Amino acid sequence: MCWIPPFPVMNPLLLSLLALIAWASGTLATAADRPNILFIAVDDLRPELGCYGSPAVLSPNLDKLASTGLRFDRAYCQQAICSPSRASLLSGLRPDQTGITHNYVEFRDLNPDVITLPQHFKANGYETVSTGKIFHRPGDDPQSWSRKPAEKETPFKKPNYTFADPANHALHQQQQKEMFEKYGEASRQGLASGPAYECYDVPDQAYIDGYNTEVAITTLKGLVGPDKKPFFLALGFKLPHLNWVAPKKYWDLYDREKIVLPTQVTGPKNGARIGLHPSFELRVRANIPKIGPMGDDLSRTLLHAYYASVSYVDALVGKMTAALEEAGVADNTIIIVWGDHGWHLGEMGIWGKATNYEIATRVPLILSAPGMKARGEGSNALVELVDIYPTLCELAGIPTPDHVAGKSFVPLLDQPDLSWKETALSQFPSPALREWAANPLSPAMRETFFGPLIEEVEGRIIEQQGERWDRDLFENHLMGYSLRTDRYRFVTWLDSRDLAAEPVSVELFDHKTDPSETVNVAAENPEVVEALALRLRGMLKN
Repeated sequence: MCWIPPFPVMNPLLLSLLALIAWASGTLATAADRPNILFIAVDDLRPELGCYGSPAVLSPNLDKLASTGLRFDRAYCQQAICSPSRASLLSGLRPDQTGITHNYVEFRDLNPDVITLPQHFKANGYETVSTGKIFHRPGDDPQSWSRKPAEKETPFKKPNYTFADPANHALHQQQQKEMFEKYGEASRQGLASGPAYECYDVPDQAYIDGYNTEVAITTLKGLVGPDKKPFFLALGFKLPHLNWVAPKKYWDLYDREKIVLPTQVTGPKNGARIGLHPSFELRVRANIPKIGPMGDDLSRTLLHAYYASVSYVDALVGKMTAALEEAGVADNTIIIVWGDHGWHLGEMGIWGKATNYEIATRVPLILSAPGMKARGEGSNALVELVDIYPTLCELAGIPTPDHVAGKSFVPLLDQPDLSWKETALSQFPSPALREWAANPLSPAMRETFFGPLIEEVEGRIIEQQGERWDRDLFENHLMGYSLRTDRYRFVTWLDSRDLAAEPVSVELFDHKTDPSETVNVAAENPEVVEALALRLRGMLKN
């Protein structure tokens, strides 16, 4: 376990008392005047949107939102995997502080007393409700929410399965059966996930994201009205997380033959071989090669599937924001859209999140708030997802708990070019020797079809490390820390049991000359490396 700094935890009663005191002294607006919050989370969405300059993806609704709010061009997650990223954002703490660095641990098991963002808003007079994926698992942390979503009032049936196409559903079931017969319980950790994508002619609500949007719209109607509390409504989209299942009409938006394949298909020159994984998350899907490259034809199909999924989510965001307008509350509602981490779409030769590089750590972040001045602009300020907690508190006029590690970026909403943070900090433990959920490789992984692939990856690491190779260290204790500055990305690989020890590996990328992070220039810039290493150690101590 990495070092965890002490922090005071405020209980809900104390927070409520503080809120009342603040209100009595005139520092809080009345409940009627306080802004509502529409909190939209998108899983596995990198900044591949029209408003971010993507020439490929059609995203008119998110582009429209960006035109009325502020687009953050250099926003970064704290760890490029679902549960750690979301636990960090929702608690206001960094992964080393929450102790959550992989997906197979429950938030409350390690953080029983931490006041989450929605829980804090609930304690301060907000009606809080969520649908879809907000925490890592839908329905997690019931104490964060004041009520359940209006599923019973929603005029649509909840989809029972991931796939709408019966043939794909049957293939998924058959794969699960075969894997269980061959590997037993080992197959239950995602080793049989069905096809990676689906194009099927069904309405939006036939898939879970479309259904959850309808639930959110129905829920919204019950949150609006005279004498109602301000609301914190959270809507979490699973897409564009695998599996990429989107109605056919969104696939039809794209000409497959015009989809451009990535050109950067190898890892960084002189880079740390521990820093890139072998695309486990995609390879568990049916009809995906278990070893070797994807090939141009399959790669183009996968890109098509990802783009269609993004356009599908974009359309659902449009439905949700239109519902705000229809309900008459758009003018008094803060809308924030964030991705929990990026995703490699073949760049560096891999498919997936779970690295410490720019593509995996940089995320889309768009915020529109009543009264803000910088509408339709972009900000190059370095911001982090951990900053969302104090930002929303400040915008709502409620006190920020003392434990929160982030910095409110409210001033940027009026002056997006302000001098801001010097660094953004991300981390990820040894991607090459971790499962796609970031937990250490299980015996089951080696016993299944991944055995040859693991041996190949491990061999490359041993070749690079030589006498420094230590299986226990590399599989279980290595943590990669990544600092993004205005010019550089610095990545250092440390033994989490002794962060002061000599790093196992160091990487440095100069974004002034190499924005795609193709060449590790640490050896040529020892002074820069030393300065950033000192800065990182200071941050870890504090």
